[in-house]
Amino acid sequence: MTDASSDPASVPSPGQPAPALSIRGLAKRFGGKIAVDGISLDVPAGSFYGMVGPNGAGKTTTLSMATGLLRPDFGTALVHGTDVWSEPLEAKKLMGVLPDGVRLFDRLTGEQLVSYAGLLRGMDRGTVRSRVPELLAALDLGADAGTLVVDYSAGMTKKIALASALIHAPRLLVLDEPFESVDPVSATNIRGILDSYVASGGTVIVSSHVMDLVQRMCSHVAVVAAGRVLAAGPVDEVRNGSTLEDRFVDLVGGGRRTEGLEWLRTF
Repeated sequence: MTDASSDPASVPSPGQPAPALSIRGLAKRFGGKIAVDGISLDVPAGSFYGMVGPNGAGKTTTLSMATGLLRPDFGTALVHGTDVWSEPLEAKKLMGVLPDGVRLFDRLTGEQLVSYAGLLRGMDRGTVRSRVPELLAALDLGADAGTLVVDYSAGMTKKIALASALIHAPRLLVLDEPFESVDPVSATNIRGILDSYVASGGTVIVSSHVMDLVQRMCSHVAVVAAGRVLAAGPVDEVRNGSTLEDRFVDLVGGGRRTEGLEWLRTF
């Protein structure tokens, strides 16, 4: 992903594929607070892209606008050249989305929920019927296929939501904190699934607070703070010889503070 904020009208050169996601001047205000302040970015097709930033940086708001879940005040978002807001049905066919704080139809079983997601995407029943068991097995949910989602743990709920995002084999996956509450074994399985997906030509955008995970997993990264992009590009370029975590702290500020709290050192 490259920062395109200095060239809002930039377009791919002739012969180059369109970016998997291209956003231009996205902005959103909630009351008196500017949550996203004119972000412009391109996500190369076939990349594994990380979006990192402190709490309240605007990551979730940006991804929600880019995927059609939240209407922007200004700006545009294109998925493989299709405008998310003027052609929403076509754009959403190309995407699988795991939003933050996902709300599911939790009175369905896991198997029913993923099947329902596939049917909502217009898939035929035979294809859905063949894919659902494979997805549930890959995510270690096969034994809980008949359990109501309301009875799932937080990690299981995250995984069944991911299965619902994958069922239609989208060209772009947008995942907001996909590893939150997920145990290490399941996280390893998910990373393997996503790596294979990217290797076959898919594109993943992942929002995460775990810098080491992003550094190891992603090919590109954007650092976002106060609704703006502070740095974006290949991971090695952004971290500039240091760890991604150290580079992140340098960019967003707020280094370690040790003053005060003397009452914690009274033993």
